[in-house]
Amino acid sequence: MGQKSFAIWLKCMIAGVCVCLLAVYGMVIPIFALNVRAVYPEFSYCFWPWLIFLWITALPCYGALGLGWRITSNIGRDRSFCDENARLLKVISFLAAGDAAYFFAGNIVLLLLNMNHPGIALGLLLVVFAGAAVAAAAAALSHLVKKAAVLQEQSDLTI
Repeated sequence: MGQKSFAIWLKCMIAGVCVCLLAVYGMVIPIFALNVRAVYPEFSYCFWPWLIFLWITALPCYGALGLGWRITSNIGRDRSFCDENARLLKVISFLAAGDAAYFFAGNIVLLLLNMNHPGIALGLLLVVFAGAAVAAAAAALSHLVKKAAVLQEQSDLTI
C-alpha cells in the first residue's frame, strides 16, 4: 500500500468516525435520555445538564479528528515524520487529557449536585481511563515522530 492510498484509507476511517460520533451525540444519546426521562420522570431535571455536559465532550473529539485529518494529509504528501505531525500529535494528547479531566470533573460535580448516581459515576471512570490512555498513546507517538523526524533530517543532510 502506497503513501497516497494509505492516506486515503485513513481519511475514510476518520470520516467514518465523524459520522459515527455525529450519530451517537446527535441521535443515540438524546433518544436514550428522552427514554430515561419518560420512564423516570423524577429525573427530568437532569435531562438538559447531562445532555449539554455530554455534547461538550464531543468538541475535543472533533478537534482531534480534524488534527488527524491534517496528519493524514501530511502522510499523503510523503511527510509522515515531520515536526508538524509531532506537534499535532502533542495537541491531540492535550485534547484527550483535557477531555478526560473535564469528564471526570463533570461527573463529580453532577454527583455532588445529586444529578448522578454513584454507580454511573464509577462506570464512567472507564471513559476517563480511555481518554487518559489515548492521551498517553498520542504523547508517545508525538515523541517517536519527533525523533524520527530528526533522524530523517540528518539522513537527508548526509545524502
